[in-house]
Amino acid sequence: MSTYKNFNVDTDADGIALVTWDMPEKSMNVFTVEVMDEIEAIVDATVADSAVKGVVFTSGKSSFSGGADLTMIKGMFSMLEAEKVKDPANAVQKLFDAAGRMTWLWRKIETNGKPWVSAINGTCMGGAFELSLACHGRVASNAKSVKIALPEVKVGIFPGAGGTQRVPRLANAQDALQMMTTGSSLTASRAKAMNLVHQVVEPDQLIPAAKQMIKDGLKPVAPWDEKGFKVPGGGIWTPAAAQLWPAASAILRRETSGNYPAALAILKCVYEGLQVPFDTGLRIEQRYFTQVVQTTEAFSMIRSLFVSMQELGKGARRPAGQPKTQLKHVGVVGAGFMGASIAYVTAAAGIPVTLIDRDMEAASKGKTHSEGLVAGAISKGKLTKEDGEKLLSLITPSDDYTSLSTADLVIEAVFEDRDVKKAVIEKVEAVLPEGAIFASNTSTLPITGLAGNSKRPVDFIGIHFFSPVEKMMLTEVILGKQTGDKALAVALDYVAAIKKTPIVVNDTRGFFVNRCVLRYMAESYDMLIEGVPPVMIENAAKFAGMPVGPLSLNDEVAIDLSLKILKATVADLGEQAVDPRHMELVSRLVEKEERFGRKNGKGFYDYPPKPAKKSLWPGLKDLYPQKAADEVSMKTLQQRFLATIALEAARTVEEGIVTDPREADVGSILGFGFAPYTGGALSYIDGMGVKTFVELCEKLSASYGPHFKPTPLLREMAEKGETFYGRFDPYGQVEKAA
Repeated sequence: MSTYKNFNVDTDADGIALVTWDMPEKSMNVFTVEVMDEIEAIVDATVADSAVKGVVFTSGKSSFSGGADLTMIKGMFSMLEAEKVKDPANAVQKLFDAAGRMTWLWRKIETNGKPWVSAINGTCMGGAFELSLACHGRVASNAKSVKIALPEVKVGIFPGAGGTQRVPRLANAQDALQMMTTGSSLTASRAKAMNLVHQVVEPDQLIPAAKQMIKDGLKPVAPWDEKGFKVPGGGIWTPAAAQLWPAASAILRRETSGNYPAALAILKCVYEGLQVPFDTGLRIEQRYFTQVVQTTEAFSMIRSLFVSMQELGKGARRPAGQPKTQLKHVGVVGAGFMGASIAYVTAAAGIPVTLIDRDMEAASKGKTHSEGLVAGAISKGKLTKEDGEKLLSLITPSDDYTSLSTADLVIEAVFEDRDVKKAVIEKVEAVLPEGAIFASNTSTLPITGLAGNSKRPVDFIGIHFFSPVEKMMLTEVILGKQTGDKALAVALDYVAAIKKTPIVVNDTRGFFVNRCVLRYMAESYDMLIEGVPPVMIENAAKFAGMPVGPLSLNDEVAIDLSLKILKATVADLGEQAVDPRHMELVSRLVEKEERFGRKNGKGFYDYPPKPAKKSLWPGLKDLYPQKAADEVSMKTLQQRFLATIALEAARTVEEGIVTDPREADVGSILGFGFAPYTGGALSYIDGMGVKTFVELCEKLSASYGPHFKPTPLLREMAEKGETFYGRFDPYGQVEKAA
């Protein structure tokens, strides 16, 4: 049999060919054009070889496959753009054909006449699980590393290689829709309960069990290719379906506000596909996939949430020529909530960490926070007891700064007070070894100013974490004016080690994320002052695609903190830097009404004891004369929220704070959930066109204030027909840096 670059094929004495997918120089198997060609060659070869009785398909890596490769996804979009120029009449047909390559290759496996069994040994995502679904048998390991999912909807597309047709023909329609419209992962046992996997076995029994299925006479025919096949639950035209489908559409509308074309396409594919023969269903899926891939949402989400996130996570902004740092010891100063959480994620990455505070009682209390997180992870089955004990053993509480004398990196996480931070910097630098890096986890104080207290500002950097640290995927790495390449490289190596996504920004008050968040909350203050009913403010934000309304978000951040930020801004920049109406509103809530936010149970919302749910504080309506709901345009409210954030993102680019559009987009989505369907704050502008965005801002500025005025950069880009990704091409920058 032929040799392959990405596969090993071994046929045993029973005539069972074990096809092991093991891509050279890759940590995970992914689909490329070459991989697809080799799979097709393997299908042809095993069909032609009379000695082969069946095929077991598995992975030679710790995971099965993460799905499609970046280059394959990028290639589909670039091919479409090129064809639109070269042969516009046939461009969509070519996209349709390209979209169907995987679909019909998997169908070829399914109808090849010999039994195939997929032996799933680890993470099995997207097209890899669709391949498995096309196999006649599926066996999964019961290892905790096994995660099965069709997560495509999270990046703006949907399972377009048979997923929308096979899953609802194996599982019931409700479970199938839930799985695909949320993109959620299944354990092996849950997949078996849904009838998506036939067997779950111990890891060392995976291949023997898969081979045994073939020996036991596994039929090389899919259930839907058998005469008399019936869809689970009876299909579309049943009383149960009459209840399911209207509810499914309503739930989808509630959850997505109609912003995600791919999620709606899943419903259409399943609903239409279950009423026709299987091959016709595949054509329907292919047609919808071709439509969705052409949407702005799909292009923008794939670029930001798939391509850019991976590129940034792999060190796209890491300076060239700096050796990789294997961190052996990290210090964290400040054992409060943030510091304790930073220590936890550091230890979870296998890095020994010393947690320093003013006395042992405070430092030990910080470790107690990690003990609580570990106990929770063990109770949910996310950690074993042994792994939890190992993690905690890596955290050493201390009140002795000399214990930092062997640290590669020290992260300061004390109060947002310049004098407190100055004292910590001096104490740490007195013991920190030469060449070690000092990082401040500040959320608002400029790094250059803090570095003024350092004897070695070249080794001083900002690493801004978001709360809760163990859940939030983003970190902002902030460069002071004198920060050196080594400090940046070490910070990015640390962020990679703790499995977060970094964005690198230049120094400014509030950096990138907080500047945008503060604009979001400030717009809600404007709306309250105008008399917009508070419930409309919150709902408009959610309809616009924000995960949390601005008033609710302000409660989580704490309203008294908002007041401190406003006062600090006035102290540093003068009274003209803050809208006096905002100061009056926030001061009244904090100082007169004692409404600090969720932390004291009173903010823009009231927080009654559980299980009662929070509700908007009725007194909000008494602060300003209220408009009638029909006087307020929900569409305009939505535009105001998205435009004010996008404008602030554009300002950070114009000021040189953000230099890579990928970071503005990924940072806005991961940092505060900016409408993911847009692809991020700059993709929102690029997606509608800079000229259209400038016109929208002019219109909003005329009605709602000068903070909506387009910046000079935006006006210039609008005149030239430019985009952010064209003018600030991140790939050109990366190539120059290299």
